[in-house]
Amino acid sequence: SDYEQLGYNLRSNLFQGGPLKIRSLMRDSYTPDIIQKATRDPNNWHGRRIYELGKWYEKYFLDLNVQKAMKDKYG
Repeated sequence: SDYEQLGYNLRSNLFQGGPLKIRSLMRDSYTPDIIQKATRDPNNWHGRRIYELGKWYEKYFLDLNVQKAMKDKYG
């Protein structure tokens, strides 16, 4: 059966898994000095400022709370 074949393949190690060394396109494309110079700015997250994200989440959760309250009050 399929179950027995799968067990046999696992026991005989036909499925050896992924590569032992993980490679990335950035590490393959750039020299190590470029990667070391790259710094992350915590105040600028993908073009958005942290406080802008905080305001968005605040409005989002306020909206969720209003919807929940309306549902509780009016069904």
